[in-house]
Amino acid sequence: MRAKISYAVTAAVLVFYFVLVGSRGVMLIQTGTLLTVTFGVAVLILPVIGLWFLWKNTQFVRKANALATELDAEGGLPVDELKRTPGGRIDRDSADEVFARRKAETEAAPDDWRSWFRLAVAYHDARDTPRARKAMQRAIALHDGKPAEA
Repeated sequence: MRAKISYAVTAAVLVFYFVLVGSRGVMLIQTGTLLTVTFGVAVLILPVIGLWFLWKNTQFVRKANALATELDAEGGLPVDELKRTPGGRIDRDSADEVFARRKAETEAAPDDWRSWFRLAVAYHDARDTPRARKAMQRAIALHDGKPAEA
């Protein structure tokens, strides 16, 4: 729940910032000189890109959470079996061992979104965020019936 609140607060702050920056862009455009209009248009592009990024990221999170809910209802969520250091960090060897099993599971069933979901969790536990995101995107695409990319 704390993560959802943090995400909502961060999104609200970003939207406020985008509105603030956008209003400055409009003010620059309203002055009417070639230079200020050019800067105003450039300034307006930043909030548009930011809002697009925020929207895409929010959609990704919502879809991943929906998959987690569905997998949980099926009893298929991966169990946290990782060893941890006294400080609470995940033991690297333990993460590698679980990752190897998840990778083999995914190779055995490459069209199963559930295996890709569990592989994404294993990548995340191994602190490989880019690959975790790609694996989760693959799980979402397979769940939605879209053809999987190579």
